Amino acid sequence: MKKTLLLLLGISAAVLGMAQTETKTKTDWSKIDISSRSADHLMLQFGSDSWTGRPDSVRTGGFSRHFNFYFMFDKPFKSNPKFSVGLGVGIGASNMFFKNTKVDVRSNTAKLPFTNVDSADHFKKFKLTTMYLEAPVELRYYANPANPNKSWKAALGVKIGTLLKAYTKGKDLVTKNGASIYGTSYIEKESSKRFINGTMLAATARVGYGILSLDAGYQITGVLKDGAGADMHKFSIGITISGL
Repeated sequence: MKKTLLLLLGISAAVLGMAQTETKTKTDWSKIDISSRSADHLMLQFGSDSWTGRPDSVRTGGFSRHFNFYFMFDKPFKSNPKFSVGLGVGIGASNMFFKNTKVDVRSNTAKLPFTNVDSADHFKKFKLTTMYLEAPVELRYYANPANPNKSWKAALGVKIGTLLKAYTKGKDLVTKNGASIYGTSYIEKESSKRFINGTMLAATARVGYGILSLDAGYQITGVLKDGAGADMHKFSIGITISGL
């Protein structure tokens, strides 16, 4: 999946580079009127998550996913409105699902335990959710700056976040043979930020047309705090819905 991020980074960088060359040799884009273009907008992201560097003991399974939403402010370059800087703030939520594994976020151990529960009572569905307050920054390019909703676009960026909440959620406790113990609606939650990295820094890239784009992100900082477990990093790929 890292290759996907590198591909998007490469495409975005190539588009930005070609755009700069085109701008120097052809059109004076500083004379384009973009006064009717919205300066702020909502950006929504949904897609899949995975952890790179994950040891065999960390058995993820199912569709691990994220949902992010940001309020963004777009500031075009005065000399060339094909380019702009996007600044924003919002919430990023990641849900990592596990197969027959208990993630004990309330443990008193030095490292976060990922316990194999194949031969014991366990939850049929189990996930670890992390929520960060995030601030994304993007360098953006639009082929048609006067009408971004009908334009090819690309963006490279970073986002930094601070951890708001981390918790596990198990649903439908079953025996080792798969028989439900308390019924399929039984849910158990445990919350603790003790093992999860409190600061998140990620590199991002996206390419698309109109309000839709394909995005990818790689968390540079580790998922867990130093000394709390394996050096794992989150990789995300998904769809962005955004007017800019």
